[in-house]
Amino acid sequence: MEKRMLRWCFENGLRLYFILRIICSSCCLLCFVKAQSRIPTEIVQLWASEFGGELNSIVTKYSGSLLLQKKYKDVEPFIRIEEVDGVELVMQFGEKMKEMLGRKVEAVKRLVDAAEEADLYHKYDMNFEFDYYNSVLINERDENRNYVELGNEFILEVNEHFNNLPVNTSLSNIQVPTNVYNKDPDILNGAYWSEALNAVFSENFMKDPTLTWQYFGSSTGFFRLYPGIKWMPDGNGVISFDCRNRGWYIQAATSPKDIIILFDISGSMKGLRMTIAKHTINTILDTLGENDFVNIIAYSDYIHYVEPCFEGTLVQADRDNREHFKLLVDKLNAKGTGVVTKALIEAFRVLNKFNETGQGSLCNQAIMLITDGAVEDYESVFEQYNWPDCKVRVFTYLIGREVTFAEYVKWIACNNKGYYTHISTLADVQENVMEYLHVLSRPMVISHDHDIIWTEAYMDNARAHGILLGVVGTDVPLKELLKLAPRYKLGVHGYAFLNTNNGYILAHPDLRPLYKDGKKVKPKPNYNSVDISEVEWEDTDEVLRTAMVNGETGSFSMNVKVPVDEGKRVLFLTNDYFYTHIDDTPFSLCIVLTRGHGESLFIGNISVEEGLHDIDQPDLTLANEWIYCVTDIDPDHRKLSQKEAVIRYLTGQEPDLECDEELLQEVLFDAVVTAPLEAYWTAIAMNISENNEDGIEMAFLGTRAGLMRSYPFIGKEKSSNKKFFTTQDKHSIFTMDHFPLWYRRAAEHPPGHFVYSIAFEEDMVSGKKNRSKMITASTAVSVTVSKRMAIAAAVGVQINLSLMRQKFWMATQQSNDTDCSNIEGTCPISCDDDALNCFLIDNNGFILISKKEEETGKFLGEVDGSVMTQLLNMGLFTEVKLYDYQAMCKGATNHHSGSQPMLSPFYTILAALKWFLSNLFIFFVEFNFCGLWNGESLVNAKTVFHFGHKHRKVEAFQPCNTEYPAFVYDHTIKEANGFIECGDCQKIFVVQNIENSNLLLLATEAYCDCSIFPPVTLEPNEVKYNASVKCERMRTQKLRRRPNACYAFHPEENAEECGGASGISLAGMLLLLNVGVAVTVAVLQ
Repeated sequence: MEKRMLRWCFENGLRLYFILRIICSSCCLLCFVKAQSRIPTEIVQLWASEFGGELNSIVTKYSGSLLLQKKYKDVEPFIRIEEVDGVELVMQFGEKMKEMLGRKVEAVKRLVDAAEEADLYHKYDMNFEFDYYNSVLINERDENRNYVELGNEFILEVNEHFNNLPVNTSLSNIQVPTNVYNKDPDILNGAYWSEALNAVFSENFMKDPTLTWQYFGSSTGFFRLYPGIKWMPDGNGVISFDCRNRGWYIQAATSPKDIIILFDISGSMKGLRMTIAKHTINTILDTLGENDFVNIIAYSDYIHYVEPCFEGTLVQADRDNREHFKLLVDKLNAKGTGVVTKALIEAFRVLNKFNETGQGSLCNQAIMLITDGAVEDYESVFEQYNWPDCKVRVFTYLIGREVTFAEYVKWIACNNKGYYTHISTLADVQENVMEYLHVLSRPMVISHDHDIIWTEAYMDNARAHGILLGVVGTDVPLKELLKLAPRYKLGVHGYAFLNTNNGYILAHPDLRPLYKDGKKVKPKPNYNSVDISEVEWEDTDEVLRTAMVNGETGSFSMNVKVPVDEGKRVLFLTNDYFYTHIDDTPFSLCIVLTRGHGESLFIGNISVEEGLHDIDQPDLTLANEWIYCVTDIDPDHRKLSQKEAVIRYLTGQEPDLECDEELLQEVLFDAVVTAPLEAYWTAIAMNISENNEDGIEMAFLGTRAGLMRSYPFIGKEKSSNKKFFTTQDKHSIFTMDHFPLWYRRAAEHPPGHFVYSIAFEEDMVSGKKNRSKMITASTAVSVTVSKRMAIAAAVGVQINLSLMRQKFWMATQQSNDTDCSNIEGTCPISCDDDALNCFLIDNNGFILISKKEEETGKFLGEVDGSVMTQLLNMGLFTEVKLYDYQAMCKGATNHHSGSQPMLSPFYTILAALKWFLSNLFIFFVEFNFCGLWNGESLVNAKTVFHFGHKHRKVEAFQPCNTEYPAFVYDHTIKEANGFIECGDCQKIFVVQNIENSNLLLLATEAYCDCSIFPPVTLEPNEVKYNASVKCERMRTQKLRRRPNACYAFHPEENAEECGGASGISLAGMLLLLNVGVAVTVAVLQ
């Protein structure tokens, strides 16, 4: 009975417990339902309406947008809108570029003639004495204030045309590499006869003042540069420049080539020999370019490819592959016995396969044998694979002081049309490696064909030897080419770009050749090998790339996502691409026009007299990077701004100025239409109170012709953003590459719809980005004729952030006497209540106003991941994936072992000690103690040590590919509300669109802790590839167009000059570098 009683009590007690639990849960649910209404949606709507209405009224009033729209509307009967013919336009631009480059070719041809004649009549003298202007020593004095030898007075003046450097436009001067003796007979003879180039340099510059640097690079090492400059050492006090190492020199000196390097890693190659051999390989790799193909095979008892992924093939010798090879070679160790036969057979097999299948360069082929000896019977290998035609040259490099095997190694080279060199010290490497270039240049020299390819060769009469004397050329800055594709003809988002025959970008508005490493700005290591597919990355099928590399003329359309504002925002556009080949060059040109308003131009007529009055106003400026009038031909014009040049031309003060009449007509028209804004802004300014309660600091506008007007409503000293509308803020003005950011964003919204944004200002000293105190608002102004629409202008204001905050908090309050009878939820309620968090965010999720000022400018997802996650789930925002194939990632390494960072700190100390001892040993081996009594020998010894053994510095940042998000608001959703389950609580939120803007008002509950949700960040993630994918990417040969000319062999070639005692004389022939070689141009853009 007791047991039954106990069971009854237990069961009923348990039942009571669950009943109470259900009742409590129901109560909680009722609480939740009430909680869901704690932020009344109608109140948030009211706040958004009141704040949005006041804000729109202010920006509309101060910007004068309605007046400007009316003024353009009034002139619609007098204008016409024309559709741009993209194919015709790109062909027109391409023809102008061809003509411009042709003028540079003619200038270089004149240098060819002068150089050939001067060399022909000069008699080489071993005892020749000549004082030339040494660019390092000029204007240097000794302790007695006398000019040092080769350092006489050389007048220099700062010249804007030459990058504001001090130059001498009357004379050239000569730079000699540190490891070459300044008074070597070869240097003195070459310096003397090449003085004849001075007159031609000056004549060329007089005939074509747009010319920049002209130069002659000698095979003996000296570099004659016009105009002359003072050559300064680098940060280490060293001048490492050697013209023979430069891409333009090497590309001019030889035709494209396929190279296989055979590296002897047998046990006898240990120590210094291994160090010299690795340096030799690195130097060979540095002589290769994007038209060449390469692989490296190491051999001892067996053969293996240093990169297993490249087995049985050759890869393009671009920068990435060359650096990859260097890293792999550096890891090799010596062991085993050297058996060269198998390595030679493998090399011939790969080269023959490539040639037969139409891969690689289809021109020169060579094997580079790097060894300390070869004693095998390898004659049968050459009989089977290379004789009698010797289509593959074999160059041999005997490493070390031992000469026992010299005859064997030399025999290999001499019987395969190659060249033999003996490298016993690190200092010997540079000069000996360069010898192979002289050999490969023989057929080009002997052929005596002045082919007008991008690098043109020129020679003199010593045909039978075919000896390279040097390379001359001139530079064409990329901006000079792009000036021939006027920005105003390409529309708001349009642009032009150039690429090479290998598909690499020469110029593109999204090409970013520099990166920041702390406070330093550095060039990216792969800045000149960025492929079209890495910039126009949405062309996944490479339709555009294929057409341009093949040199076709045509068009292509593509929907694109365009990152702007440093990737924080994205524009969705449909672009039409129009492309053509630039004749007589390896380049193709493409212009990009945005579908819709980007392909419509409107033209209005106005008299010069009427327009001149309105353009000559202090509030008006012109895009100084655009070419209204050419000011860089006459030195007297170079200091004129574009506005000054236009006024001088229109008033007849400078009738000889060459001006773009079509652009002048557009800018005159815009000056007249926008002129009333000046009086309008002035009238407003007269009525502004001293406190400027509306917070507007500046009004501004810009037109499709690059005209800009601005009006400050406060003194400049009180301005919160002094860089805006100046060259210090490139995003806010018209440049050669783009329209202002505020103009571009406004163009993608309806006229009258203001686009608001807050920027970050970069501190030039610390490099940190600080939150701006200004908000920029802008809207587009359009014209419509016969149902065709074009963007005529954009107008906007800059608003003081603190005053805008005050207006926001005032508009988002309810007074205590508010009638709350019909409102569900908390009433009265205000955004400044502790229980509520309110944000003003833009259409990309960035916070303009928050209770915490430090959150201003941040992405909402970083501040509140829970709300951003829910907005994404509801479809209010959409995540857009973007890619950056020009990124630089920190800490990217090529270590195969992931355990190395885990080693003891003593590992670092031991590694440093090992480095020091090895360098000390090499220094003692190569240093000539007997020369200590000779000061000059001491200098040479230091030079040998510095240049003979360069240790590769590992940069903190390395090139990589990244994926990063951008977020975009769906403007069709005007309002939304919901709740977020956050464990013990639920966060309520309400979102309301603000009319006529890109803004949203977001109100959220403050007390619910939702930290269980991770933040939603904008951080990029490096794209990692697994081994197989990475290998496939590295092996894949992208489509390329081979250079037209190939000089591999010539029947008159003297193959008996193959090294050793015979040696190649450094006199006789010349090679020419034509204008605009890709490497040279990219550096000078």
